[in-house]
Amino acid sequence: MPLPDIFCKAVSREVINRIEKLDSRKQPLWGKMNVAQMLAHCCVSYEYVYENNHKPPGIVMKLILKTFVKNTVTSEKPYSKNSRTAPDFLITDERDFQEEKDRLIGYILKTQELGKMHFKGKESHSFGKLSCTEWNNMFYKHLDHHLTQFGV
Repeated sequence: MPLPDIFCKAVSREVINRIEKLDSRKQPLWGKMNVAQMLAHCCVSYEYVYENNHKPPGIVMKLILKTFVKNTVTSEKPYSKNSRTAPDFLITDERDFQEEKDRLIGYILKTQELGKMHFKGKESHSFGKLSCTEWNNMFYKHLDHHLTQFGV
């Protein structure tokens, strides 16, 4: 079953509404991150697209990621609880809740405004060129997983 389309204004608004229900005291239903760390963690997917602050994987690592990780990240199958994450996504320091919340909402709005066609065939940091559907699944599934983790 197709995932909701994060490029659609109504869907991105629904995700942002869920984010707006969070507060700095919200506790996870599973996992180790606090809510500010989770928001920063979710921003990493967008940092890969919009910022130049993560070193791209080398040729061999990119081949491994494309072969063994890409389908897990870009398919419609939900993530399992407490699944492993890539080193860039590990957020262990303290973060400012409001700053991370605003940052994530800004990334979601920018992505929705650029639209699906902006991402058609766009090169991914880790997986090579992706289809619009793969980009959507990667963005939406990750957000949904972590918002569910925090009960919103």
